[in-house]
Amino acid sequence: MRRIELAYHLSTREPTQPHGASLLRNPMMDVLQAVKSSGSISGAAREVGLSYRHVWGQLKDWEAELGQGLIFWERGQAARLTPFGEKLLAAERLAQARLGPQLENLRVELERAFQQVLAPEGGEDNAPTLRLYASHDHALNELVDFAAQREGGPALHLDVHFCGSVDAIRALNEGRCNVAGFHAQPFADAGTATARTYRPMLKPGQHKIIGFARRTQGLIVAPGNPMRLRDIHDVARLQARFVNRALGTGTRLLLDELLVRAGLMPLDIDGYDHIERSHAAVALAVAGGTADVGLGTEYAARSARLDFVPITDERYLLVGLKRTLDEAPMQRLLQLLRSRAWQTRMAALPGYQPDHCGEVAAMKRLLPWWG
Repeated sequence: MRRIELAYHLSTREPTQPHGASLLRNPMMDVLQAVKSSGSISGAAREVGLSYRHVWGQLKDWEAELGQGLIFWERGQAARLTPFGEKLLAAERLAQARLGPQLENLRVELERAFQQVLAPEGGEDNAPTLRLYASHDHALNELVDFAAQREGGPALHLDVHFCGSVDAIRALNEGRCNVAGFHAQPFADAGTATARTYRPMLKPGQHKIIGFARRTQGLIVAPGNPMRLRDIHDVARLQARFVNRALGTGTRLLLDELLVRAGLMPLDIDGYDHIERSHAAVALAVAGGTADVGLGTEYAARSARLDFVPITDERYLLVGLKRTLDEAPMQRLLQLLRSRAWQTRMAALPGYQPDHCGEVAAMKRLLPWWG
């Protein structure tokens, strides 16, 4: 039985890895990924910032320890992972994607704890904190870094805990957070499951909607879209192996709305009960061949180098309590969201566009089914 030991790195430097990279780093997996992407050991060495000799020696040591080959050692040929190496890398990346929201929560908790100790007197440890419970979203990851950079004002610590959209709004109503993040489909009307789910949880006069982003959701498929899937009808008709999201997530609500609109039932989808915890995990399930298709964000598909069939642009919204809007941390958040620098950064993410970003609005303005 192989055992796993977890570790983390503490640094005062800006992160060198973009969001979407593994939150728990492992040298062997980093090298295998670099070999896979570059096609050579020398290219892999350049990617990970080590010498050719060092990477060559590491690979030989790891093969000896595992008792199996990781790459094909063919002179004059492009470096390729062995089937075992491919399976090892795919399993690790999928596990990280499944745990991505929890790992991000852990990283934020550790970062906040050390900031309180390490920041100089009067420094960032005194910066205000907002706690967000939110449906997992890549733009929110970016916002955490952006808010901490003192862009046009004081730093703001965003303590983000990722969960399903329904759980996020419930956490706000129970006083466990200051802001909740959820997403809803623009085509949903008053009789849809989306409206029936969210309406009882949101109270005019108590809650205020804050615009954030418009993002694209669609079918995540293998490169080249080999099954030629165009919509949920094709998924059912061709019995493509599907990977779903958990009950209580906005993406699960979206799928159920699409099935109703198509006149289909959950039983028509092969894999309706195959659940993954995040958009990234859905993408890696498709990349790893355990599913043919999943519903998720364009960002997740592009990050996994997969193809994407857009289905809908949905609104990702924030919601807060009306009585807290004038408090300094909330005002700083609204200032950041309205800034040109933040909206430019968001627009650079695949599948994202600012949408009423930082605008405080009544329910009926940004929720089409509210009226």
